[in-house]
Amino acid sequence: MKKRILLQLLCVLAYVSCKNETGETASKKSNNKKTPAIIIDLQPFSDIPKKHVDNVYAELKKIYPNVTIKKQIPLPQTAYYEKRQRYKADTIISYLRNQTLDGHVTMGLTSKDISHKKGNVEDYGLMGLAYQPGKSGVVSYFRLSKENRAEQFFKLTIHELGHKQGLPHCPEKTCFMRDAEGKNHTNEEKEFCAKCKAHLELKGWKFK
Repeated sequence: MKKRILLQLLCVLAYVSCKNETGETASKKSNNKKTPAIIIDLQPFSDIPKKHVDNVYAELKKIYPNVTIKKQIPLPQTAYYEKRQRYKADTIISYLRNQTLDGHVTMGLTSKDISHKKGNVEDYGLMGLAYQPGKSGVVSYFRLSKENRAEQFFKLTIHELGHKQGLPHCPEKTCFMRDAEGKNHTNEEKEFCAKCKAHLELKGWKFK
């Protein structure tokens, strides 16, 4: 009798395990589902030339359909770090997040130098910052090459947008999601790798 009860219990447990792996409520299954596409709002600050904003918009529209350009606004004075004549990226992100509607993400575009606390470094200069995931981010072309600034600025923007869509840094050296590690590697980056593309396609991105 005890053996029969034990056998029945094992059968029940085996069924539950199978259901968790293949059922609609399983986390692995739900992660592979397409999610509603967000709207990306490009927020140019008043310091950045219009041509760079227009280029980012045009290139981004080739691979993501829901993009808008908002009216230029001044950088928030609360973000200005007078000691280094920089703007604090996390303060900018917070400022933009408060203006971002549900179903949207905002990417701030600036030419000014930006920084953020990193480890023991209180004011670490950087090219862009975006939380993964989150509703806002900011990129700056201050540290980019003047020779091909427009191309590098676009790559930098979609890198931070990738974080907004839940992508971590990628070990592939030619992928747009490569970790900068304090340097500008954008000339070596060619496209999103296959794994990163697959993730973004579930978010509504379209690649040829």
